Amino acid sequence: MRRIAAKLAAAALLVAAPSASAANYSLWIHGYSPLRLTRAGTYDDFEYFGPASRDAGVNKRAVSWDGQNSIGNTNVYVRRALDCYCTGSNWCYVAAHSTGDLQIAYALSLYGTSTRTVKTPDTASADGTCTAAPNSPTQTGWNIKWIDVSGGAAGGSELAPIGNWVDRNTDALVNLSHPVLVDLDPSRARSMFDHNQTRGVMFYMFAGADGTLWSGELPGQDDQVVAYHSAGGVSGSPESWCNASGDTFCHGELTLGTSKANGWWFNSDRSKWTNHYVQFRDTYESYMHLPWSTALGLQDWGEIISLERQDMVTYAQ
Repeated sequence: MRRIAAKLAAAALLVAAPSASAANYSLWIHGYSPLRLTRAGTYDDFEYFGPASRDAGVNKRAVSWDGQNSIGNTNVYVRRALDCYCTGSNWCYVAAHSTGDLQIAYALSLYGTSTRTVKTPDTASADGTCTAAPNSPTQTGWNIKWIDVSGGAAGGSELAPIGNWVDRNTDALVNLSHPVLVDLDPSRARSMFDHNQTRGVMFYMFAGADGTLWSGELPGQDDQVVAYHSAGGVSGSPESWCNASGDTFCHGELTLGTSKANGWWFNSDRSKWTNHYVQFRDTYESYMHLPWSTALGLQDWGEIISLERQDMVTYAQ
């Protein structure tokens, strides 16, 4: 399915914009960053993910939004990045991790039909705003082929409302009070906007399940930070979803693809949000949200991000 979608998008690009200057970009949107504010508005800060030298899709750019403040106050940096690289004759692949999922979903749902001024890539000022293309043409929304999401937190995390999160530098569960944690409360994350409104763009979800001691705070299978209900893009209230051979006390099974999550016993099935496709479900409970090696400053595109990166390398061309 992914190869077909990519080929169709590429064909559309050739028809719509045959200009020799057309280019594709891979935008990486990071998640919550507890101790280090990322340089909002820059496009070269990959420290959240790992060495910038690693291949992560064609013409990769890091979309930095600071990592701690509210979605409402920081989403402008995501929209500026989309304006810079995903307008005019240029198209984007988007990769999001954790809260980056909430950021891109918010942008598409609330601003996906807004009028955007076409920008010239790589002309960004300090605030991430790029120079308008000659004659300042406009278009509706952005040119996005598809979106990869690992450890997606658009459905929120139960760790957020109790102020607990995983510290990227120590890999310990710590109590914090950054504004974005208010948005990551599942009840708020699921009601901030219409998650079904993706403007026709597919979200390919990579859900990890290597939980740990504090997994009791998270319903069903989880990657230590987000549960399957969020990482799998399941709509409605945040029920406990598991693997096919998972805990019988779970509400049911997180299915692959776009099919409904399968309720067990007398529990109801549950639809995924529109255009949300579970590409990977961690049946063998092998992938965490972030690698333990971050405690040593050795973040290297690891754990569930590693699968997303490989997918981008393979298909984001």
